[in-house]
Amino acid sequence: MDYIIGIDDAGRGPAIGPMILAGVLIEKSQEKDLKEIGAVDSKLLTPKKRKAIGDELKKKYKYHFEITSPKEIDECENLNTLEAIKAAMIIGKLSEGVNEKIEAIIDCPSVNTKAWQAEVEKYLSKPEIKIKAEHKADFNYPVVSAASIIAKETREDEVIKITKEIGNIGSGYPADPYTKEFLEKNLDNPKAQQFIRHSWATIKNLKKKTDQKKLF
Repeated sequence: MDYIIGIDDAGRGPAIGPMILAGVLIEKSQEKDLKEIGAVDSKLLTPKKRKAIGDELKKKYKYHFEITSPKEIDECENLNTLEAIKAAMIIGKLSEGVNEKIEAIIDCPSVNTKAWQAEVEKYLSKPEIKIKAEHKADFNYPVVSAASIIAKETREDEVIKITKEIGNIGSGYPADPYTKEFLEKNLDNPKAQQFIRHSWATIKNLKKKTDQKKLF
């Protein structure tokens, strides 16, 4: 019996909140079942539909996610490398107790799929696991679609937690008007510091503008 692990991320680009990487393990024969459940790229689903499918996936299949905090992102030298490490961690976790052949399909965050695939392989605890890193894997493979749904739902849960703690941050993405407004008002708020990605260009530019205003 062969197995497939699908992996995808959510929240790679926001200025506020964590990045989530999620993985789902299935038997190869269960791919058609994922399609019947409605597992497609999370970007194609309404929030209500995505949550319903995500809940069903969690009940039926083994999954694991890694939450990468803004602090981790700020301190890493290369986000692609950090994501490769997290992907390898998920593969290690999901492959525990599985002695059969496993293939891991990952939605690649880098423009260079071969180099990034090799990076993931470097960190694997089980080097015999075959890795396939591809662009648009979340669209082309149901198991990666399933991972994208769980990653997105987990990110949404984290945003709700942050909102309850420090107020309305919007989606956390720089282009979101609510996020922009929150950052402009809360850049110096001690409570908000742990949730902001200070290494992001958006935040650095905003800090420069704020400092200039203070000077004048």
